[in-house]
Amino acid sequence: IQVVLFDQEIDFESDLTIEEFMMTLDSAPILALKKYHHALLSGNPDEMETALAEMEIHKAWDLENEMSQILSQLKITDLTAKMGMLSGGQIKRVALAKLLTETRAEHRHTLLIMDEPTNHLDVEMVEWLESYLNKAKITLLLVTHDRYFLDAVCGIIWEMEDQNLYFHNGSYATYLENKMIREDNMNSTIDKAQNLYRKELEWMRRQPKARTTKSKSRQDDFYETEKVAKIDTRKESLELDFEMKRLGNKILELKDISKSYGEKLLLKDFSYSFQRGEKVGIVGKNGAGKSTLLNIIQGFEPKDSGEIETGETIKFGYFSQKGLKYKEDERVIDFIKDISENFPLANGKTISASQFLRLFLFDDQTQYSPISKLSGGEKRRLHLMYILYQNPNFLIFDEPTNDLDLPTLTVLENFLLNFQGSLIIVSHDRYFMDRIVDHILAFEGEGKIKDFIGNFSEYRENKKMEDGNKKSEDGSKKQEITNQKTEVSKKAEAVLPTPSSPLPAKKKLSFKEQRELETIEKEIPEFEEKRAKILDQLNNETEYEKIAKLSAELESLSEKLENHELRWLELQD
Repeated sequence: IQVVLFDQEIDFESDLTIEEFMMTLDSAPILALKKYHHALLSGNPDEMETALAEMEIHKAWDLENEMSQILSQLKITDLTAKMGMLSGGQIKRVALAKLLTETRAEHRHTLLIMDEPTNHLDVEMVEWLESYLNKAKITLLLVTHDRYFLDAVCGIIWEMEDQNLYFHNGSYATYLENKMIREDNMNSTIDKAQNLYRKELEWMRRQPKARTTKSKSRQDDFYETEKVAKIDTRKESLELDFEMKRLGNKILELKDISKSYGEKLLLKDFSYSFQRGEKVGIVGKNGAGKSTLLNIIQGFEPKDSGEIETGETIKFGYFSQKGLKYKEDERVIDFIKDISENFPLANGKTISASQFLRLFLFDDQTQYSPISKLSGGEKRRLHLMYILYQNPNFLIFDEPTNDLDLPTLTVLENFLLNFQGSLIIVSHDRYFMDRIVDHILAFEGEGKIKDFIGNFSEYRENKKMEDGNKKSEDGSKKQEITNQKTEVSKKAEAVLPTPSSPLPAKKKLSFKEQRELETIEKEIPEFEEKRAKILDQLNNETEYEKIAKLSAELESLSEKLENHELRWLELQD
């Protein structure tokens, strides 16, 4: 058995390319792949013969194909990129690709331990990972805050609380139900013990110093009862209830916003008017432009064109992925006091900075510790607290669930459900989105944003239905093209001009249409020839980055060819 760990901290050498990083795996199939690539470069026939034999023995061809598919699904295309030049999210995805490849590289059973694997993945990647893990012949130990992901891949939940470990067979909902029953039973047991303790305490006080054997036994029982009766079931809980800054009638209006980076179009003439109390979820693939839109709204990035009108009373609270900016030796309590000494609550009262920190589960010792000493989750919690402490009335959350534990997430969800201001959330956490948002803005590529009323799961179901209908329509169109081509050929043969048969009457085309038809008839054979060449290259290509590039070219070319054929038929009618 092999044990493979996917940790939050990724070790790598900055000057390695992605391909070189992937090849640092120490397994027989990977070593065979290295020898094969070296033989390709050297051109030595003997070396190539040995390399090919090892590729067959260790089934390295299968692993190479598997690695290529994993990299493609995780949107990793440029394998020549240096690891040191990648973003944190890209590094996480490359490390995940390497780990999944490692689980397939050895012909041994694998215990795969994963710590928050869905961070920095978009929804499509998360759903693919669910499918992959369910098919993989592995034993999985998973730490995650993603409750839908948890339900999709795990059948047993381990709960750690008060230095105890509890086991739950079933879903996250089953765990919550079991936990509630256990706590109710514990409270009932403590109540009974406390009643018995009061009675036995009176008996203990009346007893003489000299004890009989019988009274000694009862005394032992008394001390056991005392232990149970004095169990403190009160738990520190995080409850958020603050006074929101007054919100005026004018909230936020975007008019015809456009934004591009080079040739990549992110936003095209996007307009939207945000309302009081609206909870909007923004979804789309990584790199689609979600974070860019958030930055444009707040004035952190310039738009290419369009107008933004922000209400005078609007105060943004931005919970970003970048984390806190702080001095290395700055203490937690001082960091919060720099904003204000006191914090106003919704009931009109105020609490001190220290009391507010305790609401976020920062005890006195932690409050006086340097921020640099906090764990990743604690820093994330402090960042959230820092945002809320400033009383915003328009919250903007960019992947808020990353590094927050489930108890904190649950309380945050309850707070956001009751939040009276406006809210924008970008998140891959489907459970979180389903609980909170009632409106979806979906980045669908080429600057298009779809406006959908409903939660995230409803949007996904709607999109699947639309995609299914589109595939059905595309299939019908292709069949129609084939049928019409056949019909056109038959008609052409039937009406070939002869000395006694005049040319059939044809729709008169405009000069522009005639030139368009001539261009299409010239380009269709060129496209078909180019498509055949790409298919031939794909069949013989072994390098991952070239396969990805050729696949993209093929998809683009096929779409152009199909559009040309459809337009040709229209002009022929």
